[in-house]
Amino acid sequence: MNQIIRFIIIILTINWCIACQEPLNTKCDIIPAPQQINAARGFFEIDAKTKIIYLDSVMKPEAVKFQEYLKCIIREEIPVIDSDVTRKNVIVLENAERMDDEAYELNVGKNSIYCKASSVSGMFYALQSLVQLTDSSGHVPCMNIIDKPRFTWRGMMLDESRHFFGKEIVKQQLDIMARLKMNRYHWHLTDEAGWRIEIMQYPKLTEIGAEGNWSDPNAMRKFYTQDDIREIVKYATERHIMIIPEIDMPGHATAASRAYPELSSGGTGRWAGFTFHPAKESTYTFINNVLKEVSGLFSAPYIHLGCDEVNFGNQTWYTDPVIQRFIRDHHLGDEIGMEHYFMRRVCDMAANLGKTMIGWDEIFASGVTPDKAIIMWYRHQHPEQLAKALDEGYRVILTPHIPCYMDFVQDDSHKIGRRWGNTFVSHDVVYRFPDNMQQYFARNEQQVLGFQSCIWTKTIIDKKRLDFMTFPRLVAIAESAWTDVSRKNEADFNARLKSFLKYLDGFNIYYFNPFNKSATPEPWGPKHSDVTQTK
Repeated sequence: MNQIIRFIIIILTINWCIACQEPLNTKCDIIPAPQQINAARGFFEIDAKTKIIYLDSVMKPEAVKFQEYLKCIIREEIPVIDSDVTRKNVIVLENAERMDDEAYELNVGKNSIYCKASSVSGMFYALQSLVQLTDSSGHVPCMNIIDKPRFTWRGMMLDESRHFFGKEIVKQQLDIMARLKMNRYHWHLTDEAGWRIEIMQYPKLTEIGAEGNWSDPNAMRKFYTQDDIREIVKYATERHIMIIPEIDMPGHATAASRAYPELSSGGTGRWAGFTFHPAKESTYTFINNVLKEVSGLFSAPYIHLGCDEVNFGNQTWYTDPVIQRFIRDHHLGDEIGMEHYFMRRVCDMAANLGKTMIGWDEIFASGVTPDKAIIMWYRHQHPEQLAKALDEGYRVILTPHIPCYMDFVQDDSHKIGRRWGNTFVSHDVVYRFPDNMQQYFARNEQQVLGFQSCIWTKTIIDKKRLDFMTFPRLVAIAESAWTDVSRKNEADFNARLKSFLKYLDGFNIYYFNPFNKSATPEPWGPKHSDVTQTK
């Protein structure tokens, strides 16, 4: 008996020694970086006998998506089931209570993986982390992750008025956003160069307004049909991304003015037709009808109405007798009062459609109320405006030129794109935001919904240049919007970014490589000479 006991002790000692020699899984290439990681030893191995178990039917779609991903790795279709008594060699999706909406917990052991979340979006993010942990052989390092986002709004904006890219490129952007746990896609669909969304009641908007682009006013018309819009919204929703359309007004309305010149007023020379006529009732009827159709296509509770840079093209407001009479009759004071009247009225239209208006930071002075409107602060040279807006109770999304505008060059050697004086936007500058300006919102951080990149496309004419200007800066945006400042580490991010660039290679993305600049020469694009326009 004593010999048996000694034998057991020896075996246990050997196993313990082997376990101690097995290194901790301290390397974790997940982007964005999780809030808490507890390292462990060993690996879970996904094979043909692994089962995916969902314990609540609401999680089944996420289980199926993960099943499809694993099939690409192990070339086997792993079963998705709703229960299993053995709980060995399983990946379990568990609906946990009392977790924040987008939070999740991921427990990877040698015999099982447990993904916990209280919402479908949280489960989706848990599985995105699991996807990033899984290597090409199906091995997942053992560890425990507890995670949730720092900000609610983690987004990007694409301007398709200046240059149109099409739904396959948009879908690719949505796929990469999903991997990065980004959840807001701001779609700039109307502006000077072109009107890109079909409106049934006003067909000339696309018959005439969709012709041309920023580089070529005679380019063939391009736009999204309403069926295209529905398809893309559905695609985004499946990836837990909300699409927010922007219909720009009262300025940046040149494309609409080409289609319906009777609705236009303001501007001379290159600014001709820049604004809608703010004193005609027919203008407000048109806008209300357009917003009804747009609101019916997008499930988001928000609609972006622009409301910026009106002064660029409202020169004839000062002499138009209809506008001057309207200002007097409504006691608006002057042309700025006329502009603010317009903003308040379209804000009410959005509210009547069940939508919250979003506008660029000019709306702060218009009198729209914090319960009806959200401000996108973009003029980085006026941080005091950000602090004031927050003090007055407005919710704010941070979108400052520096460092959120992706039409700025990202390296001093680049020639095409914008600069602010000598300032440009490298990925490391992006990564340090918004922590370098917390003094402006520290006492009201709960009102800061988050931030986004803004990809303006005056100097972006094709996919190659679009990718080059977007990546890797969008990756830095994603981590800064998700990861708490206490967990951010620039050197660690750059190490993980190198791995993420390999993921982008799989999409055939022509990204700027900050670690090997000569490998990715700057693609051609029109030079940006319009220094007067700031948005």
